[in-house]
Amino acid sequence: MDNGDQERLIAARYRLLHLLGQGSMGTVWAAHDEVLRRQVAVKGILRPPGMPDAEADLLRERTMREARAVAALSHPNLVTLYDVVQHDGDPYVVMELVPSRSLGEVLQEQGCLTEKQGAAVLDAVAAALTPAHRAGITHRDVKPGNVLIADDGRVKLTDFGIARNVAEATMTARGITLGTPAYIAPEVAQGGDVSAAADRWSLGATMWAAMAGEPPYVGKNVMQTINAVIHGDVPVPAGAGRLAPVISGLMRKDPDERLSLVDVRKQVYALLPEPGTDAFEVRNPVPLPVVVRPKPKIQPDAPLADDPGPLPFLVTNPLPPVRRRSRVATVFVLVAALLLFVVGSGGGFALTRYAAGAPLLPPTAQSLPTLPTLPTSATLQQRTASAAFVTGEQGGKFTLSVEQSWSTYAEQRASDPWLPESAVVHFVSGSGAYEVAVRRFPGFYPKYDIDSYLTGVAARWPGAFFVSGKVATPNLAGPRSEDSIQFVYKTVEGEGTDAVRRSHFSRVLPYGKDLWVVEVIVPTEQEDEARARLFDAIASTFAPV
Repeated sequence: MDNGDQERLIAARYRLLHLLGQGSMGTVWAAHDEVLRRQVAVKGILRPPGMPDAEADLLRERTMREARAVAALSHPNLVTLYDVVQHDGDPYVVMELVPSRSLGEVLQEQGCLTEKQGAAVLDAVAAALTPAHRAGITHRDVKPGNVLIADDGRVKLTDFGIARNVAEATMTARGITLGTPAYIAPEVAQGGDVSAAADRWSLGATMWAAMAGEPPYVGKNVMQTINAVIHGDVPVPAGAGRLAPVISGLMRKDPDERLSLVDVRKQVYALLPEPGTDAFEVRNPVPLPVVVRPKPKIQPDAPLADDPGPLPFLVTNPLPPVRRRSRVATVFVLVAALLLFVVGSGGGFALTRYAAGAPLLPPTAQSLPTLPTLPTSATLQQRTASAAFVTGEQGGKFTLSVEQSWSTYAEQRASDPWLPESAVVHFVSGSGAYEVAVRRFPGFYPKYDIDSYLTGVAARWPGAFFVSGKVATPNLAGPRSEDSIQFVYKTVEGEGTDAVRRSHFSRVLPYGKDLWVVEVIVPTEQEDEARARLFDAIASTFAPV
């Protein structure tokens, strides 16, 4: 890191301490989170030299999308993503800081892994990929450099920096190579679709290199290596011992024939280190410098500062006991209360606002949050998307009128006690203030009904405030088990001064055996205006294809 980056503050929160590494896609620093006072890793996404502005914008947008998807993943063998911010127009990803060496560095030090070390790495990476694949996210660059061996012996998969949701349109800019040639799957090298099976091939190639001490395919240049991956025979794993059948099972040319992650873990289970033992040497991590801000010195004769005014937050600590009032003071309070009561309806209005948690006086123009301008129906354009599962399940296409510039990403949600598995497509405005979510439950009927969906919503948002009951709405053309409804509910995301209030307009549309939900999410401050300009204008254009 050059001197210009030393102690640089990102997004008024993350102070860069020193450089950890740099590659073709980004630079990673050790940093200090000055809000939570913990050490983190901050990755800045590099703009390749000569990249046009338009493609740089696509790269930034893609990074933000991927961060949203990866942030939903949580697993002991995955490096946790804490935050994604923009600073001077560039995206930065804030992650868990893991004192560690990469598997590539370990291989440089000791040549290759032992059988127990190989089993530990194979099991950990397979475990890490499982929740990602379940959510429809592929890593796309599993390799020794992205497997971390922590100083305390843990194994973690990192750098979903080029991961994307498989249902999202590809946004690869020219000049950016997705994947590392020696570990890329044959079908991907030929320009085919990326699937979870491609990650399994890359895991096999990574373990081939870990046990043999060199990659399975080595060429004099990139094109020669890719040609060998596509057309060459799969080499027999060298030095893999009892792990050889597993590695060969992962590196089958036909993606449909590759071992599943579940079978991988079953086959290496007996080879894992004994419980309570570490496959890798536990090392003493080098402590990061702790940022300590000196307390300001107070001069004895210095004048007191001006009164800062009321606190910008609620006091949650219990207040000290109040001394008993005198009889005269009590009478005075009673008289004042009677006078306030006589004020009449104005007092009732104030009490109503107070009970609802709203300020007694309307906010001034200066205190209102700055909100983006709502789009108009004239800027909405018909778009086609698919709420289909990663498994290749048929159906799921739909059309909807929405802003053309809004970003699109998709996810697959697991079932819960009230609802089956579903696929969701999100359309998000550039500011992030507005969102349209289309959710599809295939095979919803006859086991479930709309009341099941409402129960599921209430379970997902325990503190949600439902402001309207079920209201009849036009049905979709075609067979249905129930009539369509719509309703509105409000949520609070975050806590304290960072809390964001959102209003969710939902239209629930039975269609054959499926249930579709079109939801428009807006800041509560713009609820009334958004109902007509967004929800009514968008939800009425939805149609399955």
